[in-house]
Amino acid sequence: MSSSTDLAILPANTRRYGDVDQQKSAGVIYTPADFAAFVADQMVSLAELPAQGEIRVLDPAVGDGALLEALIMRMPTDILNRIRVVGYDTDPGAVARAYVRLRKVFPEVSLLIEEKDFLDHVLSLSGGTNLSSSAAQAPMPFDLVIANPPYVRTQIMGGEQAQQLAQRFGLTGRVDLYYPFLLGISQVLTEGGVAGVITSNRFMTTKSGQAVRRALLSQFKIDHVWDFGDTKLFDAAVLPAVLLARGIKAPSDQSVGEITFSTIYESKENALIHASDVFEALAMSDNTIVSTPDGRNFSVRHGLLENGDHAEGVWRISTETGDQWLATVSENTWNTFRRIGKIRVGVKSTADKVFVRSDWSDLPGGRPELLRPLITRHCARQFKARVPSQAKHMKEIMYPHEATSGGGRKAVDLSLYPLAARYLKGHRDVLEARSYLIKAGRAWYELWVPQDPAAWSSPKIVFPDISEKPTFWMDTEGGIVNGECYWIQCEREDENDLLWLALAVANSTFIESFYDHRFNNKLYAGRRRFITQYVEQFPLPDPARKETQAIIALAKAIHAELPSSAADQMISELNALVWQVFGLNVEEDPA
Repeated sequence: MSSSTDLAILPANTRRYGDVDQQKSAGVIYTPADFAAFVADQMVSLAELPAQGEIRVLDPAVGDGALLEALIMRMPTDILNRIRVVGYDTDPGAVARAYVRLRKVFPEVSLLIEEKDFLDHVLSLSGGTNLSSSAAQAPMPFDLVIANPPYVRTQIMGGEQAQQLAQRFGLTGRVDLYYPFLLGISQVLTEGGVAGVITSNRFMTTKSGQAVRRALLSQFKIDHVWDFGDTKLFDAAVLPAVLLARGIKAPSDQSVGEITFSTIYESKENALIHASDVFEALAMSDNTIVSTPDGRNFSVRHGLLENGDHAEGVWRISTETGDQWLATVSENTWNTFRRIGKIRVGVKSTADKVFVRSDWSDLPGGRPELLRPLITRHCARQFKARVPSQAKHMKEIMYPHEATSGGGRKAVDLSLYPLAARYLKGHRDVLEARSYLIKAGRAWYELWVPQDPAAWSSPKIVFPDISEKPTFWMDTEGGIVNGECYWIQCEREDENDLLWLALAVANSTFIESFYDHRFNNKLYAGRRRFITQYVEQFPLPDPARKETQAIIALAKAIHAELPSSAADQMISELNALVWQVFGLNVEEDPA
């Protein structure tokens, strides 16, 4: 091999993502050796390598070289002299370390470890702006691509680069950097070549991941997906997943029924078998609870990928028992929470230190006007809000908005509220620094997202966006919901009982099982994300049924009696009724 191509290329480094911490801006999370070994094993077992000629291998974000080392280590020794290894990274230190590491272990392998932006490389392959364009072909495609792309969101990289990536790869919303990495890999992978990619599992269930899910099914032939959930394989708040896929010649519509899907999440159930680590646990049969040496238990599931027959649909695991469970729920579903009304996020001031306080009465100028009680996560309790235990969490918000006669909203006339006006003017510099608000033609003293002032007085269900257990409560006091929570109110005046029905279903143990079967988007420590796209799909039984009327009555009684032992007993009764009204018993849950 020519020595000119067997080296690490180290040009002068430039900061790609602006004046932020380098590790954070680059999304650096190096791959543990056992995780690298798992990905490499899966790739080698699937790959059909060329019988003759060069075998091209790529890591587009090479980092410390762990992935490439694991992959080459598992390849037959008699082909090492045919392997051509290429690695890219934007960190010159990583490039140097990876080169030294790989050269030491594999002296006979041709190496090109280069300081280079993989996305720039992909963009240079075609002048078009559509990633799925058939014109975008790598001049020298790779037989194997192994990767752990950076996870940083494009906002950190600055507006211009984020816009370029979004336009080039057809991405919208809050985009993580690994999205274009995933799609870019499809453009440099030879037909029939194998890619093994470690990613965050966020793209499988989030709204921003819709375009990526669609493109992945079009640009690859996916063989297997592993969701490693809350296994904590990284020393970072990343819930990892692994994609194992083949390259294809032209975009196609892959049936998700062809894709094996495995998941492993921490469980509180008793283990039936022990494994030496998470990877050995994954080899156990479906629906097995496995213990590991660190004292944790995990639920292992194997099935097929299911996306609701929609290219952009949320990815979940489909098993025979789980699908039958959901089918029974569907048979007993009258409608969903979407029928009640739009789920909204709470207010956002973008200047909480000015608008939100717990010490308004202590201000030198006296307690100002325009104050309203603020509902925060510290009020969270099933069915009925609790009074926060600490005074500092009993917040009020200055709410300078009012409803108009035409059903809209406007900023209040501050001249009518002298104490509030004096207070806000004392913070005018801070408030006017919100240039985005001024550019939007808004008054300098407005909240950024105030929601509808006329809606706050109506009964509404409130819930935090992240919690281990579903925690939904009814507010009948006219409080304003903070931006860390969501809320929903009934859009039809004659259907307010649907709110109470939704409150009962949302707080039940049934909805925990429904969530895990239908979405299974868990964070660490079993916490679930209760966001609009999930909650609006929660099922409602027929409100005309006698059992449903009993559920509504119990929900109202629990709200009236909390906190009390009587309310606790009614909650137990309510749980059983909710399971029954959907045609199930809790013992029948296959989760």
